[in-house]
Amino acid sequence: MKTADPELMRAINRFHVMDAIRRFGPISRVEISDRTQLSATTVSAITAALLDDALIMTHQLGGIRDAAARGRPRVMLELNPAAAHVVGVKLALDQITVATTNFSADVLSSLVLPIRLHRQPVSVIADLVEDGIRRSVADAGLTMEQVSGVCVGLPGVVERIAGVCRASPIFGERDVPFAAELTARLGGVVATIDTDVNLVTLAEHWFGQARGLDDFLVISVELGLGLGILHNGELFRGANGLSPDLGDLMVRAPDGSGAVRLASAASEASMVAEAQEILAGSEHEHAFRLGRGIDKILELAAAGEPRILALLDRAGGALGFAIANLITLFAPPKVILAGAALEAGEALVGPIRRTVTELLPASLADVSEIVVHHWRDDIWARGAAAMTLRDLYGAPWNTTGPVVHR
Repeated sequence: MKTADPELMRAINRFHVMDAIRRFGPISRVEISDRTQLSATTVSAITAALLDDALIMTHQLGGIRDAAARGRPRVMLELNPAAAHVVGVKLALDQITVATTNFSADVLSSLVLPIRLHRQPVSVIADLVEDGIRRSVADAGLTMEQVSGVCVGLPGVVERIAGVCRASPIFGERDVPFAAELTARLGGVVATIDTDVNLVTLAEHWFGQARGLDDFLVISVELGLGLGILHNGELFRGANGLSPDLGDLMVRAPDGSGAVRLASAASEASMVAEAQEILAGSEHEHAFRLGRGIDKILELAAAGEPRILALLDRAGGALGFAIANLITLFAPPKVILAGAALEAGEALVGPIRRTVTELLPASLADVSEIVVHHWRDDIWARGAAAMTLRDLYGAPWNTTGPVVHR
């Protein structure tokens, strides 16, 4: 009786070898065999093919003339940075950020276009993104023919397989086929889209605070509220690769009056709107008209402004309520909080931790560590690279990859 598809098994073994080199390289063939539990013969055959494809490269530890060394020099394997190049794009209400990365997800060039996107039609946004991509690629000393793929991250509800953004504050309309819209402009380079929090989640898994963890959550507190779920080493998605929007979750209202959407109680946008109302008529309101509302909130929180501290306490309580429920559902070993608003420190993070502690059942009290990720500018870009490289060379059993939009 046939028990397995040989081609699938070869693809799975190849993935495990590639993943070991990515995670632990430079690494020897013997170490790969130990980590993957594959035979030395299998590892040798796979790494030989990867070397032929120029996806990995070798270097030796020690040398023939090294008197201290015994036997042949150890040959170590690592990813070949020049094997592929990816462009990541992040869309926000007030800017487009573009970064070009190599096969190791190192950022080669980046640029920021300060544009109010929510006032632009979809076709104009796609044109602006195309211009940014071509400029970033040129700045990296590459041509578009050397780009393996483009991945766009944005807030909202995204159907990754279809390349459709169902809803986002970036677009003034629903069900935008943005992947196809952008691919049509890039001369054969395939573009995909995903939520910005998923890019951060994958980057945390590959390079950041969750490296080595196969189960964890990322919650981003930005314009909206994003939720990234990694389970068994894979991003958790719904039908058609649908990514959840944490802001749509129903929670108790901060004043106890009933149930509200979490985004209306704890997103950056809701905090800025409430702070602007609180500070109306004061010398601080000009900052909000200039789009620097979150900076003003952080400034006043640091100065101990009681109304702003109360605002952050309410928002933190609402977030803590949601996080306690997520921990109850998923029991993740780590919950990573990210976003500019977290720079408020204990004024926001303290109420989150306090509420989680109050609401978790005793059986789960010590399960999850809550940590704050302080943004690095390129973390999302490295996540975009990781997402695209998984599409190109990732796990063969992953059925949530994108449709090619041509």
